[in-house]
Amino acid sequence: MDNKKIWTKDFIVTSIINFFLMLVMYLLIVTIAPYSVKEYGISTSVAGLVSGIFIIGTLIARLAIGGLIEKIGSRNILLIGLSVTVLASFFYFGAVNLPLLMANRFFHGIGLGISSTATGTMVAQMLPPSRRGEGIGYFSLSTVLATAVGPFLGIFLSQHYHFNILFMFCLTISISCAAMFFFVKKKPAVMPKKNETTAKKFGVRGLLEVQALPIAFVTLLAAIAYPGVLSFISFYAEEIDLVSAASFFFLVYAIAVLLSRPYTGKLLDVKGNKFVVYPSLLLFAGGLLLLSGANAGWMLLLAGGILGLGFGNFQSCAQAIALQGVKPERLGVATSTFFIFLDFGFGFGPYVLGLLIPIIGYQQLYLVLMVIVLIALGFFMLFSRTRQRPIIEQN
Repeated sequence: MDNKKIWTKDFIVTSIINFFLMLVMYLLIVTIAPYSVKEYGISTSVAGLVSGIFIIGTLIARLAIGGLIEKIGSRNILLIGLSVTVLASFFYFGAVNLPLLMANRFFHGIGLGISSTATGTMVAQMLPPSRRGEGIGYFSLSTVLATAVGPFLGIFLSQHYHFNILFMFCLTISISCAAMFFFVKKKPAVMPKKNETTAKKFGVRGLLEVQALPIAFVTLLAAIAYPGVLSFISFYAEEIDLVSAASFFFLVYAIAVLLSRPYTGKLLDVKGNKFVVYPSLLLFAGGLLLLSGANAGWMLLLAGGILGLGFGNFQSCAQAIALQGVKPERLGVATSTFFIFLDFGFGFGPYVLGLLIPIIGYQQLYLVLMVIVLIALGFFMLFSRTRQRPIIEQN
């Protein structure tokens, strides 16, 4: 067997499962807030909570699941997560009021958190360490495609069909994920060494991987900024009268990442972390600046492309960085650590930003988010320079 090989059957099937999981997530994230405002007459801040509570459920699931992966194996965890996801997709049809909708969004988030932590860990276990950055870059394309196709389908379906059609689509996709699970070859669980089990069973180290914390914190700041685009782009587009262009925003975002991602993963492995992270965060900030001043369709779409080059590439590279230097038996915890911080930003960001919008408006909001991204860049530079054997800078 070629231990340098990336494109195995298990890798491909796991990536497809991840794509479908994220497709449903992003499809609902961009449509559930406008739907809630229209259906229940709630404020944008509460609508942001309806959108973000999904990620809070995801966050809680990741806190619990990282250590369990070590015990029962990532494949078994994936089956549990997919089962929860199918049930949650079905329960949307019974969410006849706001509390029930929010409860199911939370439950759905738990399913997604379990499933995506498992897929990320499985892929990390499949990849040869020398090509992990490249492999995770390819794997994360499944998420990138979902960030484009999901919002595009969500906006299209919500504009042309009743919301029950959208829910039926999500249920069908979730069932397809569960069916594909049985095409993933069973792999032995990566178990902790006996002399480490007791030390890592309790406390923070049982939930979080210390090696991954610096880049996870930087990711948290970046993840606070991106939901401002994801959750409120529809409202912003209506305000500046660019609704038609906004329907293609995430498509341009994905194209930009698809064209660049095959190269950024390799650059991360060959050139090091700063070579990729610095330009990614600077482009992210630049895209937010352009978005704040958009007054024409081409400016909105150009901002989408720049954000794709920025946040789209940063997210996958940060995930790879979080796994650098981590022992094989801790890959599940490291993956969970990265996504906990990512999800925390995604979960609480929409609600906090929703509170700011009535005060400062959308244009000023994106300028504030640009500053947050520049602060994230500053912290990354600090973490890189203040370690003799830096976690972030390790190749």
